[in-house]
Amino acid sequence: MCRGWGPGSSAKLKCAVGMRARVEANPFGRLARSLLGVLLIVSLGGCGGIWNDPYPAAERGQNILYSAFTERPKHLDPAQSYSEDEAIFQAQIYEPPLQYHFLRRPYVLIPATTETMPAPRFVDAEGRPVAADAPNVAFSLYDIRIKSGIFYQPHPAFAREAEGRLRYGNLTPEDLRNVYALSDFKETGTRELIAADYAYEIKRLASPRLNSPILGLMSEHIVGLAELAAELGAAERALAAGGNKDAWLDLSRYHLAGVEELDRYTLRIKIKGRYAQFVYWLAMSFFAPVPIEVDHFYAQRGMAAKNLTLDWYPVGTGPYMLSENNPNARIVLERNPNYHGERYPEDGEPQDAQAGLLADAGKPLPFIDKIAFSREREGIPYWNKFLQGYYDSSNISSDNFDQAVRIVAGSDAAITPEIAAKGIRLDTSVAASSRYMAFNWLDAVVGGSAESARKLRQAISIAIDWEEYISIFNNGRGIAGQGPIPPGVFGYRDGEAGINRVVYDDVEGKPRRKSIEEARRLVAEAGYPGGRDAKTGQPLVLYLDTTSSGPDDKPTIDWYVKQFRKLDIQLEVRDTDYNRFQDKMRSGSAQIFRWGWNADYPDPENFLFLFHSSQRKVPFQGENAANYTNPEFDRLFDQMKDMQNSPERQALIDRMVAILREDAPWAFGYHSKDYTLHHGWLSNLKPNQMARNSMKYRKIDAALRDQRRAEWNKPVVWPLAVVALALAAVAAPAVRHYRRRERDTASAA
Repeated sequence: MCRGWGPGSSAKLKCAVGMRARVEANPFGRLARSLLGVLLIVSLGGCGGIWNDPYPAAERGQNILYSAFTERPKHLDPAQSYSEDEAIFQAQIYEPPLQYHFLRRPYVLIPATTETMPAPRFVDAEGRPVAADAPNVAFSLYDIRIKSGIFYQPHPAFAREAEGRLRYGNLTPEDLRNVYALSDFKETGTRELIAADYAYEIKRLASPRLNSPILGLMSEHIVGLAELAAELGAAERALAAGGNKDAWLDLSRYHLAGVEELDRYTLRIKIKGRYAQFVYWLAMSFFAPVPIEVDHFYAQRGMAAKNLTLDWYPVGTGPYMLSENNPNARIVLERNPNYHGERYPEDGEPQDAQAGLLADAGKPLPFIDKIAFSREREGIPYWNKFLQGYYDSSNISSDNFDQAVRIVAGSDAAITPEIAAKGIRLDTSVAASSRYMAFNWLDAVVGGSAESARKLRQAISIAIDWEEYISIFNNGRGIAGQGPIPPGVFGYRDGEAGINRVVYDDVEGKPRRKSIEEARRLVAEAGYPGGRDAKTGQPLVLYLDTTSSGPDDKPTIDWYVKQFRKLDIQLEVRDTDYNRFQDKMRSGSAQIFRWGWNADYPDPENFLFLFHSSQRKVPFQGENAANYTNPEFDRLFDQMKDMQNSPERQALIDRMVAILREDAPWAFGYHSKDYTLHHGWLSNLKPNQMARNSMKYRKIDAALRDQRRAEWNKPVVWPLAVVALALAAVAAPAVRHYRRRERDTASAA
């Protein structure tokens, strides 16, 4: 018998070693050693260690936020990146001139690196000042004044020799022989952010080597950007013709008429005519600064072959810097030691104080030292690690929804008691997006402004029960749309004022979908009583073009067919791949289709422009996929789009939305709802559908996290004890027989 076998005693190990020594000579030693190993594991199970911790022991208790990503980022270069999967990384590193207020709703822009919010001045074609509402406004001038004293993160691109020459500005193949990561460059440096860095990035939007996704749009607004793109394209071709296609394309040598550096800290951007929404673009990473030193550093021969590019190693002035990039396993951001500093907001909405969101008001940011992202390719391991405390927050997939959330009729979603018992909280927010079914205005049956087509579209809009769709396919995550503008965006009307009375009845200030009898009446008035053409007697057959995700999408397709069947309309689904679907959109050959739109910025113009005739897919290849046209809507839109938010602007929006409800070019679907779970040790959380740079506001109670992890991940060793007892029971008769035979042999001798 081993003494001192209590938890934490070292006697258990000493005893185990002694036992092993005594059984080595026994023929049953191997079995005995196995039993001893099992007993040793069982006994050590009470020592308090966490056996399944996926992180290094040195990270325990550290001020680190743990998160996960499912798709490896393709671009971290601000001129190219336009993906949500990439924004979570780059928005913590780069600082465009403006940002969104963390707490205030509707969303409000505030300075990030600027001293003040830039306000446009208006001039005529000769550059003379004119009033904002003058008919002869030719240009809008935005003067952007950058704060002094902002420095970049440490980076080898800024390292200099004693005489001032760039340390790594003229690298040779020999210099790069033993370089495999950015950390292999031993020296780093920094320098101050200046207006020229923002100007250089705007020029990068026109580079033929980058294919920026917003070049086309910005060329319509920034003076000279289209011309610069053409000039750079010619320069690129000339380099290739001369055998120097990989040579650095120094953008500082090229003039951009619409961007002027007034002094070291002041930049002027010249916009064609009026474009009130331009300030929102100044909060996007496309307008983050890129220094010429960084562009030159990464452009050197041999760098791209080693993944030493801005796509792989971003450089910024933000609160964090990328310190590890292994996109198949782990991406790590660490506190930027040169961060210029910012303080937690002291103002917000009335409910923020009650929610504890102002407890850190005025304190310096960021609160967290490191953010570690792990690659998770499958949802179940991601979810299990979250429940074990190894991830600080998690989205909720359909597979895990019932385990995490319960929906009670007539109330908001709530987490299940099992999840609540772990101190986990649920945050919900309505996305700045719209999902919809659209009718092609060019189609002879469902399109156009004829009364018959309008009534048919209205009837279908009533019949498609989006509330049911949300419940069945989205686990209740969404709200049915009353129009194209989602909550949180100026122009959205809540409550009774926001009800679409073409599709819904007003019942005590809440929308209730009109009856199917009302929809059938409209179908009959459209000329299709009982779902048949009144003139020919033929059944009405309509066509839904869609891109299927495979067999899993069949229930959704069946659901749409059922909705049309309510009206005795036969729906034929034309399923195709995405490229073919896009061809149909471009040619205007689809009849009915389903699609969606995510906001680039929180302005009603970003949703209402989807109905302007100048944005039709046919013939302009714009974003008006329904090819809708209404002269009155166009006139109101042109009047509304450049206005500041005001009661007058709201009145115009109300009239425009009323026109859309009556014409019904869309069956307004729903606005998605995002559900996110957070552990109790993570604080300063408020969903923000516009801002992606919110990691600097997060706060971690690392001690509480370690405590919970230890509680939730205690080793389960009793099965090993059962195995040990079973082995002992099986072995006991053989041991007794062996000892008896040994005694008999000894007696005979």
